[in-house]
Amino acid sequence: MRPEAGLDEFLQRLGDAQAKLDEGFARLPPSPRPSLGEDAAAILAEVAERLHDNDPYAHPLYAGQMLKPPHPIARAAYTLAMSVNPNNHALDGGRASSAMEFEAVAALAAMFGFPQHLGHLSSSGTFANLEALWVASQLHREQGRVRSVAASDQAHYTHTRVSAVLGLPCITIHSDHAGCMDLNALELALQTRGIDTVVATLGTTATGAVDPLDGILELQKKYGFRVHVDAAYGGYFMLAGNLDPRTRAAFDAIPQADSVAVDPHKHGLQPYGCGAVLFRDPTVGRFYKHDSPYTYFTSKDLHLGEISLECSRAGASAVALWATQRLLPYTVGGEFARGLEAGREAALAMRQRLAADPRFVLPIAPPALDIVFWAARGRTVEEASARSRAIFAEARRRDLYFALATLPARFFPAATWPGCPADAHVTCLRSVMMKPEHHAWVEEIGRRLDAAADAVFAGVNIPVNTR
Repeated sequence: MRPEAGLDEFLQRLGDAQAKLDEGFARLPPSPRPSLGEDAAAILAEVAERLHDNDPYAHPLYAGQMLKPPHPIARAAYTLAMSVNPNNHALDGGRASSAMEFEAVAALAAMFGFPQHLGHLSSSGTFANLEALWVASQLHREQGRVRSVAASDQAHYTHTRVSAVLGLPCITIHSDHAGCMDLNALELALQTRGIDTVVATLGTTATGAVDPLDGILELQKKYGFRVHVDAAYGGYFMLAGNLDPRTRAAFDAIPQADSVAVDPHKHGLQPYGCGAVLFRDPTVGRFYKHDSPYTYFTSKDLHLGEISLECSRAGASAVALWATQRLLPYTVGGEFARGLEAGREAALAMRQRLAADPRFVLPIAPPALDIVFWAARGRTVEEASARSRAIFAEARRRDLYFALATLPARFFPAATWPGCPADAHVTCLRSVMMKPEHHAWVEEIGRRLDAAADAVFAGVNIPVNTR
């Protein structure tokens, strides 16, 4: 389908839905609405020109950062809701969108296997993680202690920042060669560092690594800490049927965790910003209670503002997520799940293609989810890093978009850079194959990568025994 034909259909569906929405308020006397005249048209044209200064995030040749285009139904539902502009802080500001949020969050809870839950949407995974750690700190205060939070050295920097905001020390736990939390290092820290909460990351930002949540929960039985799962990136892979056994075991353990954060604006096909936090124990809602004489909690029903730290929140986010879930339910083997599986297959196919090229070196561990990373070959980490950066630039000249990530050299085989320091880091190329279309584009991506590497390695002799 031509892009303009798709846009025509989108606008037609949106127009029909807008007319249906307007019918609900037809009883009201007419009131003037601002219009978009010639001045506005000129400004919108300027906006369109300014937006050219972006990478083509929606195209399969963009495989850099975690940018997945929203589904058309999410875009349409969000736009439709914006004509009402509901605020999901209180029912008075968004009854319909609040009800849709409760239903959308319940679908997330069912996906994670929480038989009961308390949860809500948030502006981002950052805020979802903040709320989870805040609730954990309140629980520990009730018990007469507040000590520290532990997270992997590959966890998102959010946790260090959030812990600082909450006044809690954040203990960094060493990761293994796959970028996953090392259970032996965690147990040693539990014995010596006074840890109350452990953050397990299921889908690290840099490499998509998945911490061994099942093993962490076994340690919980022994040491009695709280477990929060940061699944902002990887959470939806709960539905994927093609994970390796180690990764599958971690996801299968989510129902035993105390809380989980997930970002529908990543794999959930939603516009930014749409995060979510869920608690397995609904009674933690007591920590949110407040009495504000100027807020508009006029209904006696539960308001979302009574179970969240954020106040005003876009009801349109809830409407968009609800609509997407209705079209693409969270079912194993369903269309939504198959899209996730296609991304993982794309990452594995990309790794296989890279393995056949002697100009690249691969990490020890294969992709756990849909992120693949590799380095250009070089005699030292410095030379490899410089070549990786050069290939990144050459790829962009060919309309191929990767990302760069500086990662521990220990993620690669020990013989890759003999004699490099144990704490050495190398700049890698990183590809997030999160679009379902990426599986069909692996060969084209590889062809353009070959051309970029040819430009960088021109005249460089690569011994055959490095394959």
